[in-house]
Amino acid sequence: MRDIRSMTFPELQEVVEQMGEKSFKAGQIFDWLHKKTVSGYDRMTNVSKALREKLAGEYPLYELETVQVQTSKIDGTKKFLFRLQDGHVIESVWMQYQHGNSVCISSQVGCRMGCRFCASTIGGLTRNLTAAEMLLQIYRIQNLTKERVSNVVVMGTGEPFDNYGELLKFLHILTDERGLHISQRNITVSTCGIVPRIYELADEKLQITLAISLHAPNDEKRKALMPVASRYSIRELLAACRYYFEQTGRRLTFEYSLVSGNNDSQQDADELAEKIKGLNCHVNLIPVNPIRERSFVQSDKKDVEKFKNKLEKYGINVTIRREMGRDIDGACGQLRKSYLDQN
Repeated sequence: MRDIRSMTFPELQEVVEQMGEKSFKAGQIFDWLHKKTVSGYDRMTNVSKALREKLAGEYPLYELETVQVQTSKIDGTKKFLFRLQDGHVIESVWMQYQHGNSVCISSQVGCRMGCRFCASTIGGLTRNLTAAEMLLQIYRIQNLTKERVSNVVVMGTGEPFDNYGELLKFLHILTDERGLHISQRNITVSTCGIVPRIYELADEKLQITLAISLHAPNDEKRKALMPVASRYSIRELLAACRYYFEQTGRRLTFEYSLVSGNNDSQQDADELAEKIKGLNCHVNLIPVNPIRERSFVQSDKKDVEKFKNKLEKYGINVTIRREMGRDIDGACGQLRKSYLDQN
């Protein structure tokens, strides 16, 4: 059964017309679903009762069930565990910044990418999320917090490019002026580096920010951390990044998790700078979140600063990620993992 919330506006128009209704009705329904984010057809007061009943019969609506909410005492970050219709659980994070409220959403139940420092991948991939299930994380959090979301990051559980078709639909619906109309420039999609999909997304010419999980300055070290590196070399990945910038004009972000004694030396910084210099990019240094199942240790604060300073000497724009929700299960997959372990 097709999910009505996963339909782009042209798809919804087609469905409404096939039902023998005038096409303007699609605009009313889309507004209720994606701007007012209602949970039932009975709320759609300007839609005829007959059409509401027809829609309810063919396209039932369902909500995410809130299983758990953790709130950080440090910075107010909230982590949500939601249950899907089939009983699987996913997590999302709400963060408050001076520039607005940001939500980090999941794109899959589990993940098959196998990155060594990530709790999301333990247990592998269960299934992809639909565009609707991605959107509902944002809608539900807005309804629960009573706050407008202005920034969205697809950086929770899952590899978005491993669910590319639904990701694209999600992006088109989220940025549609008839819906929440979140600016493309306020959306970041993170990938571990599935090269063919980077080229495909570049050709869409969207104005979103692409964040690449790099985490190592060479293929040898990257392969030890990220299985995807055995498929695509850093050289191939950076060629795709250059193409992305040429097509979109959007500066790239490289995510780099610093693991003590692994990828955080001055030599690593030199090697990384050599690889990415000349590319319009920004490096986001992330002190790795230790997880029980792995032996990785966070880099010392001094080493993080030295790494940052070294990159800056090459004229590379660098920030150290501000850690949000450190006193709760703040890192990707941690809340879901601890819930599954207990249940």
